[in-house]
Amino acid sequence: MTTIYGIKNCDTMKKAFGWLEQNNISYDFHDYKKQGAPKEVIQQALSEHGWQNVINKRGTTWRNLPENVKSEITQESALDLAENNPSIVKRPLLIHKGQSYLGFKPEIYEGIFNA
Repeated sequence: MTTIYGIKNCDTMKKAFGWLEQNNISYDFHDYKKQGAPKEVIQQALSEHGWQNVINKRGTTWRNLPENVKSEITQESALDLAENNPSIVKRPLLIHKGQSYLGFKPEIYEGIFNA
């Protein structure tokens, strides 16, 4: 089973959806805006990739955080931050066969689904 987590309007999400559909890969979509960020999924991504890769520092959510929150972030505080601000998680977050993947690049998805 494959689940893709993110926000429907995100351009990168749209590219990932398009790729999955073009390659006839069925998936479930979990919308952070409507359903929030599941703690266990964020925990898995943090443990597999580290907070520096899971937390998107390029977006407006990050830029709008107080400086002390940004400067004092840890692996543990990143979980609370992501749960309370799911828009801050790098998108898409893909779970396939129990493994998590961050972002979208066609060549990486090729490897995931053709392996």
